[in-house]
Amino acid sequence: MTKTDPAKQTTFRPANKRGAARLAAVQALYQMDVAGSGILEITAEYEEFRLGKEVDGSQYREADAQWFRAILAGVVENQTKVDPIIRQSLTEDWPLSRLDSTLRAIMRAGVYELMLRNDVPVAVIVSEYVDIAKAFYDEDEPKLVNAVLDRVARRVRGEGRGKDPE
Repeated sequence: MTKTDPAKQTTFRPANKRGAARLAAVQALYQMDVAGSGILEITAEYEEFRLGKEVDGSQYREADAQWFRAILAGVVENQTKVDPIIRQSLTEDWPLSRLDSTLRAIMRAGVYELMLRNDVPVAVIVSEYVDIAKAFYDEDEPKLVNAVLDRVARRVRGEGRGKDPE
């Protein structure tokens, strides 16, 4: 598992405000998981100091703050529904607990949107979270995100982006 610097995502299309909100939400979910921070604390930190701001020499993209809050709140409020869906979509030898915190955050945010944001097309959700995975990983993780989100989309919406690579 090789992580890359998300600032080096020059080969990917630039994120729109919702895309930037998704990336920030994944980073916030990661921070909540690793540091044990609460949603109110993280939301305030990101809105005050990160979204659209410069942090340690890196410029955060301007993000849709409402979308950012919706993803964070949605994942937290629905985690008892989201995690079992992810578990069902992973192979038996890869339990959710085996995924690193970043990958878990990506999966949780993507699955939340697939389950509860029917106003967003499946293709948009899957491609945005695959792009986020590509910003952090060089190896097979983006393929895993694609496969899991595609399985979830077929399960919860009856539609997927492509063939399941099983």
